[in-house]
Amino acid sequence: MTGHSLQRKISTHESFGVTALLISISLLYLLLFLGLPLIAVFVEAFSKGWNLYIAALKEPDAWSAIKLTFLTAAIAVPANLVFGVAAAWCIAKFEFKGKSLLITLIDLPFAVSPVVSGLVYVLLFGAQGWFGHWLQAHDIKLLFAVPGIVLATIFVTFPFIARELIPLMQAQGKEEEEASVSLGASGWQTFWLVTIPNIKWGLLYGVILCNARAMGEFGAVSVVSGHIRGLTNTMPLHVEILYNEYNFVAAFAVASLLALLALVTLVVKTLVELQAKRSGEPLHGETR
Repeated sequence: MTGHSLQRKISTHESFGVTALLISISLLYLLLFLGLPLIAVFVEAFSKGWNLYIAALKEPDAWSAIKLTFLTAAIAVPANLVFGVAAAWCIAKFEFKGKSLLITLIDLPFAVSPVVSGLVYVLLFGAQGWFGHWLQAHDIKLLFAVPGIVLATIFVTFPFIARELIPLMQAQGKEEEEASVSLGASGWQTFWLVTIPNIKWGLLYGVILCNARAMGEFGAVSVVSGHIRGLTNTMPLHVEILYNEYNFVAAFAVASLLALLALVTLVVKTLVELQAKRSGEPLHGETR
């Protein structure tokens, strides 16, 4: 064993006591800040029995919030899928002026508070906004309606897929695409038969993260929704209203559904990571 490898081995291996202490602290932290709150949600949701739990989810306003949440995600995720693949392809495969600016704009929702992004939509499309009078004249309603909720959700979630694919496609380079084109394949054939298979796990990973954020978004949606029960409330907004009305069982019942969706997302995310590792294909831009 060389001196360099021996030094690296010594520097990366701690004693059993230190390792046990670090693991214990990590597990305790996860239990206090993740495990106990999650358990509390389900305990409170079922505190009055299964029948009241089901009744809370079947209640018309709750059912409307559930449907709107899934509808919003069903529109926002495919829209961000198209944008994310196009943006990642453009940034990773081509050199052009303004490339750094485009990357910065993609990261903008990470830097801006969701509430601020919702206020921007109010400034643009509200009754006194820049386009408000034109929208009213043409009987087009964006704010306090489903279109506004979808737009706000798209804004806060559009970096997830693009940011997952950009480093992955940059690490892969463009040699395989160039070889495909040189052999006579068209642009679409190259895209579907070469590019997509190479990024499928990273793409699926980004879609999972995007969908999780779309279903759980609160700040931006809260600003543009108007909190109209049965019409513009998503599940997070409905939970807030029920809790403020001291209807705790119903609030925790809907919250438990959100928590269950989060757990399913976590399981699917883990399975994708394991499958990508088994197949030997990169997931986050690491080289093969």
